[in-house]
Amino acid sequence: MATVTFQERRGQLKTYFDRTAVDAWARLTSTDPVGRIRATVRAGRDEMRGTLLGYLPDALDGRRLLDAGCGTGALGVAAAKRGADVLAIDLSPTLVGLAEQRLPPRLDAGRIEFRSGDMSDPALGEFDHVVAMDSLIHYRTADVVRVLAGYAPRTRHSIIFTFAPKNPALLLLWGVGRLFPRKDRAPAIEPVGETALRRAIAREPGLREFRIGRTRRVASGFYKSQAMELVKR
Repeated sequence: MATVTFQERRGQLKTYFDRTAVDAWARLTSTDPVGRIRATVRAGRDEMRGTLLGYLPDALDGRRLLDAGCGTGALGVAAAKRGADVLAIDLSPTLVGLAEQRLPPRLDAGRIEFRSGDMSDPALGEFDHVVAMDSLIHYRTADVVRVLAGYAPRTRHSIIFTFAPKNPALLLLWGVGRLFPRKDRAPAIEPVGETALRRAIAREPGLREFRIGRTRRVASGFYKSQAMELVKR
């Protein structure tokens, strides 16, 4: 099987979220009733979002945060409510539009700006914290580390991200998921071994100023993801 490049995978994801699964994703990220399988995915995503927000300071007043791959904006909105100045970006204009529709009329503490585009673009500027929830799980280890290294010189405190942990259970679910009708499939993921990821991070010169902090795996039905925190030394 041919290796999919970073740019090719980005194109596949944009097509998926903009065309193939717009309605399904909108419903999954809402409070509307869903089927049993999607309910476990929703619960897992909620738990992971809470985990990542827990890795941030309770008070984010005056801090700039990048919600990288913001989807429908739930994490960015939660951070803004805690005082952060949030730039929430996603490659899918459809998801960004949905996020803007769901934006509360008042945040009371911080502010949030939604954009559609490349979450790794250096032109986005500098941040105190970068959070990438389930937006890097579609890429190979080398690409994940390259994106993280690109954030490093522009991040003052922490980079928090998730990856798809390589284990027998995830590989089995990934195989079963390929049997579903195409409209019900999640975007292709790239299972990553934690040990290999840690080694790649340690070898990356661009991440020399960061150390690995907390990490936590969340498993809920078909949702399997692992949080990892990189902290500025």
